[in-house]
Amino acid sequence: MGPGLEPEVDYSIARKRMVRDQLSARGIEDKRLLQAFMEVPRHLFLDPATGARAYDDCSFPIGYSQTISQPYIQAMMMQHLQISPKDRILEVGTGSGYQTAILSLLGQEVFSVERIAPLSKNAGEILSRIRTGRIRLKITDGSDGWKFYAPYDKIIVSAAMREKPVTLLEQLGVEGMLIAPVAKEREHLVLYKWVAGELKEQILSRCAFVPLLKGIQ
Repeated sequence: MGPGLEPEVDYSIARKRMVRDQLSARGIEDKRLLQAFMEVPRHLFLDPATGARAYDDCSFPIGYSQTISQPYIQAMMMQHLQISPKDRILEVGTGSGYQTAILSLLGQEVFSVERIAPLSKNAGEILSRIRTGRIRLKITDGSDGWKFYAPYDKIIVSAAMREKPVTLLEQLGVEGMLIAPVAKEREHLVLYKWVAGELKEQILSRCAFVPLLKGIQ
């Protein structure tokens, strides 16, 4: 059974515990970000059998050898991006659509790309049934970004890249920021930022993501 909607079940308590114990208690301080996690129903983006476990701090399979990342990792990445209400955001890897929904409540508009067509279509269906901000979805090779709508203020990559994401960095605007898991010898989250025409690079922490693959599936 695929992801669906369960309006008769109230997961608000589980959602509050997630925000309190997994996010706030571990250093997530951005109030807008915490509120967005409070509002978006994570269980709707997972198999209904997952139930309240959808709010545990762990990843879950979503099919096609892909996963939805643990809430803390997603929150930490978004907090590092310092997203403002005026930001245009590129998301590489729509996946379940859960992170897409949260990003849309933080920025002005989200442009999300996904290489696996069934995932993108399912995410779009769920996103259309809940309250979100402005979202555009596209089925395409994520490593190419979405040049048509560039430049972006913020870019978030949800799959591990083998090297510096040069093509995506070219789609960043002035003072833009990009966060991505990059696997050179070891996989780390890396934050890139254009400052006065110079690209700054900051290695944040070890991580583990599914690899970013090329081609449409």
